[in-house]
Amino acid sequence: MIRNVLGSVVALAGAASAVLSPFRDWYGGRAGRDYRVADLFEGITATESGVLVSILLPFLAAALLVIVGVVLRSRLVVALAGLVVLGFTILWMVRQGQASGSLVVGGDGEGLQVGVANALAGGVLMLIGALLMRGRRSRRERSPVRGREREPVEPFAVPAADQVDTWPPTQEPGMSVQMSPWPEPEVDPYTGPDPRDPRTRSYPRAAPHPEDDPRDPVHPPHPPPPPPQG
Repeated sequence: MIRNVLGSVVALAGAASAVLSPFRDWYGGRAGRDYRVADLFEGITATESGVLVSILLPFLAAALLVIVGVVLRSRLVVALAGLVVLGFTILWMVRQGQASGSLVVGGDGEGLQVGVANALAGGVLMLIGALLMRGRRSRRERSPVRGREREPVEPFAVPAADQVDTWPPTQEPGMSVQMSPWPEPEVDPYTGPDPRDPRTRSYPRAAPHPEDDPRDPVHPPHPPPPPPQG
């Protein structure tokens, strides 16, 4: 969420810089809105251009793409807008260099001016905004409850053939997993587990019968059987 907001702000700032650049000087004191779009393909001429048919037109289209990309959270659309701005700016620089013989950067108003820098910076900011944006997640990564997003849940791995599956399925052996190939010893329901047998030492002991409690006055313990008479 934070990445989408940050990327959207950077991309919108780049769109604003690109749209404002044609209203500033580009070369030799000539504003960018004075260059026709046709001049970028046919060659730079001294003919004045209207605003709607000038280089401002592709920059407005790029700004519109940025707005659509921000609304849809589409990194591809925002990146495409940045490429449009950079492409038309570089194409103008090529045509201007052909018309002037060379391109110079001068502070006296005879070379490249601030309008070109604004256009290049706007295109670069759009690309940076597209990289910062996270984009939209797929439907599988969203929670079905109230549209909340969650990380994909990995299914339980299938146990190996030599392992006994338990429920819930885990990788840790449960109580039913035998650590010995021999059958488990049976516990006498009357006497309980044998404390001398390490295999049954941890088994729960059977509760004593009330009649065998020596403290019970009503049910005294059973006397031992008489010895056999021989």
